[in-house]
Amino acid sequence: MNQKEKKVKLAVNGGISFGAKLNAKQLTVIAEHMIEGDELELTTFQQLSIEILESDVEVVKEKFIKAGLSCYPVGDFVKSLRTCNFCKGAEEEGMPVAIELNKRIAGIPVPFTLKPAYTGCPVGCGEPLVNDIGVMKIRNSYDLYIGGKAKGKDAKTGTLLMEKLTPDRLYDIVENIIRIYAEHGKKREPFFKFINRYGFENLKSQLI
Repeated sequence: MNQKEKKVKLAVNGGISFGAKLNAKQLTVIAEHMIEGDELELTTFQQLSIEILESDVEVVKEKFIKAGLSCYPVGDFVKSLRTCNFCKGAEEEGMPVAIELNKRIAGIPVPFTLKPAYTGCPVGCGEPLVNDIGVMKIRNSYDLYIGGKAKGKDAKTGTLLMEKLTPDRLYDIVENIIRIYAEHGKKREPFFKFINRYGFENLKSQLI
């Protein structure tokens, strides 16, 4: 192994299920690609960050995926969807919708790391109100919040953008929000700052 070869970071998790869990097979396949002294970083967004030799990335990703792990790029991309534990059940709390939304948006390049979150009921265990884009399932529809900020003295909850959305409408709106941000956001401009500059109502008007 050439220790001087460039390494790249890869974010992995167990996908969207009942809680943020990894099984023994998944832990084993991760450990196979670590050497003594390597460390796993557990991020605040339900991901493990591991460094992989650049030349091995595609092969390693294939092994991880076969083990049931989900893989995502690290950097200025849409993060994988942070979720609740779906404690009331997959169907009642909309796990299939969360899985589909994550599949559509995770890994899209954006001006600055964008964190979406999902929760299946008003208790809000997935913390949708303090993330860039937050989805809350209310009975049989979905409320959408944007512009939350969890850190700093200027931390704040997101603003309700739209409510009572169907799953298809939710996918469409979120994908368009990300597209607008990707096209009009400045480099390294956090999403909440983009909303302040671009205008909440201006953004909303382009989505209706």
